[in-house]
Amino acid sequence: SFLCLFLSGVCADEFSVLRSPQSVVFRDGSWPIPGERIPDVAALTMGFSVEDDLPWPGLAVGDLFHRPRATVLVTVKGVDKLALPAKGISYPIENAVPFSLDNVANAIHTLFSEETPVVLQLAPSEERVYMVGKANSVFEDLSVTLRQLRSRLFQDNSILTSLPLNSLSRNNEVDLLFLSELQVLHDIASLLSRHKHLAKDRSPDLYSLELAGLEEIGKRYGEDSQQFKDASQILVDSLQKFADEMFNLYGGNAVVEVVAVKAFNSPLTRKSRSILQSSQSETETPYNLAYPYNYNYSVIFNIILWMMIGLALAVIVISYNLWNMDPGYDSIIYRMTNQKIRMD
Repeated sequence: SFLCLFLSGVCADEFSVLRSPQSVVFRDGSWPIPGERIPDVAALTMGFSVEDDLPWPGLAVGDLFHRPRATVLVTVKGVDKLALPAKGISYPIENAVPFSLDNVANAIHTLFSEETPVVLQLAPSEERVYMVGKANSVFEDLSVTLRQLRSRLFQDNSILTSLPLNSLSRNNEVDLLFLSELQVLHDIASLLSRHKHLAKDRSPDLYSLELAGLEEIGKRYGEDSQQFKDASQILVDSLQKFADEMFNLYGGNAVVEVVAVKAFNSPLTRKSRSILQSSQSETETPYNLAYPYNYNYSVIFNIILWMMIGLALAVIVISYNLWNMDPGYDSIIYRMTNQKIRMD
């Protein structure tokens, strides 16, 4: 019991799968997933390879010939767990560290460079946006800055006309930031519905969204306040609606995931190395270790191994048949020669 309490305290954050196609199989269980391996889960669900094996039993192999056409990953900061519907699958997160889907986006552009897939990475609270490919034309009208988001909220077709605010206020900046993030979710699904042909092409799409409005409401009112409870419920309803809309737009062939993180353990930093640093690390190593093999080594080794075994077996079979061949019966040359001798 002490171990379960310890693990629940360490793995307080949560990784949830709201919608997924039949080709992607997530097993139901409480296996903790390392926070730094969440991008690898997104890559494997889309059919891409990763450098290091993922020994996590939550993700099964699935159908290798039918991969999802889109992956949607929403990161919610400021809460370790959301009251999501029971039909989804959730896993605890171990060592929640900041992550990025840049490697997945690079893999999509490398393999589908001629088809210009949709790649959208957005963090409204930080005014950080990254759109490549067809996303530039589809989401060109999407509000990304705080000024644009605030003006978008007070338009006639905004979510304020249909969303029950309860204890939230339209005159508070913190509340408006939270509502503007929900407006972004609504606008993404609305803009994509106008370009449904993009969801039917063969190139996979990637959506990565980071929401920090709930965290700001918790800091402003407190996590025990009515505003925080109402905002959490509104966020859950909006996420489920957004997941259903994206799943239906892609014809049931999309993976929608939600990461709920109370606070990251370390800030997001870009990994960089200098020549001086690499030379020092090599000289300080006290062991005479070989260089690490590339992750394609096992594939190349198996190709060469079985090709050599096949060639060796072919040589043995051919040599055996030639050695035991009857020249007068098996060879047409000897038979023609014998008949010519008899005729002569």
